[in-house]
This record gives sequence, structure tokens and C-alpha cells, in this order.
Amino acid sequence: MSQLILSAHSGSHDAVAAVFVDYELKAAVQLERLTRRKSDGRESRLCYMAHAMMENRNGLAICGEVTHATGTAEREAVLAWLDERRSRRRITLGADKAYDVFDFVQALKQRNVTPHVAINGTISRNGISRKTAVDRRTARHPGYPISQCIRKRIEEIFGWVKSIGGLDQLKVRGIEKARTAFILALAAYDLIRLPKLLGVPP
Repeated sequence: MSQLILSAHSGSHDAVAAVFVDYELKAAVQLERLTRRKSDGRESRLCYMAHAMMENRNGLAICGEVTHATGTAEREAVLAWLDERRSRRRITLGADKAYDVFDFVQALKQRNVTPHVAINGTISRNGISRKTAVDRRTARHPGYPISQCIRKRIEEIFGWVKSIGGLDQLKVRGIEKARTAFILALAAYDLIRLPKLLGVPP
């Protein structure tokens, strides 16, 4: 197996590094951005990851973050937000099946958070169903299907941020500038939603 690492820097352009193993591109880094593939069969792209948390009652974004595109960035961002909250009363947290990880679910319970996480029942090639970290008592609770239904509204926020907020194509460089642009877009989304929630006439 041969491994080749290439790097380049040109004037004001971003520094680029690429790793080839047996003449096949395995990874690339451009400044702070890492490559990430959204799904199987899709190309890898240089990107950051944007995360948002939504409150269930009104669908408002309550916090946002931009991180490096790593495999655990989403879960780490959620735990960091939960560590910042002042109240320690029990709350619920709805999330998709990417969060159905034993360590993450246990971390939520330690923070007095009930994990309303979608069950990842992926079946392996051997026909064995993946073991979920969500216990049966949580899945049987009446609030669990409600959380699973409402959590999908987070896509409305990301859809607005990309289409109306102009972040479909990021126009800044550096993770700090990307974070600022994303949080401003979330604030704009909330400001547009608030008059409708308060019943203020246009």
C-alpha cells in the first residue's frame, strides 16, 4: 500500500491537503474544512457542519453552532448546549436515528434529559437488527411519538436558512465567520416567525 500526501498554498487562496492511498483519494482538508459525504454514492465535499436546536412548542431556533465535519460533531454540540442550560429540571430531546448511540443516550440521562431519539433499527447484511440505545419505557411513553413528529420541523429552519437566508452557498471563509453567518440567519428566522406567533397584524 502506497500513501501520498499533497499540500499546496497559493497567495490568498486556501491551503489544501489531500491524502491518496494506492492512487485513490481518501481525504482532503482545506484550511479548517474537512471532507464529508452526505450519503452513500455521493461525492465528498469540503464543508463545515451547522447544528441548530429547536424548541418544540413554537418551532423557534434556540441555539446554533458550526463545527468541523466529524462523525461525532452533532452529538458533541448537543451535549455542549445542554451543559450550558441553567435549569436542571427534566426535559425531553427529540433527535433522528443518527443520535441512537449508547454513549450519547447515557450522557443525556446523566444530564436529566429524556432521550426521545428515533430508533435506528438498521438491519445488517446478516439479517441482524441493530440494537437500539433507547429503552422500551421511553419508547412507550405518549410523548415519544409526539417528539418524533415535531422534531422534523427542524428541517423548516434549515430550509429557510439555505434558501431565504442565503447560506446554500457559503460566502465567507473560516469557521468563525461561518458560525456568525449561521447564527445571524437563525436570528432572522426567529424574528420573522415571532410576529405570527404573537398575532401581530402585518
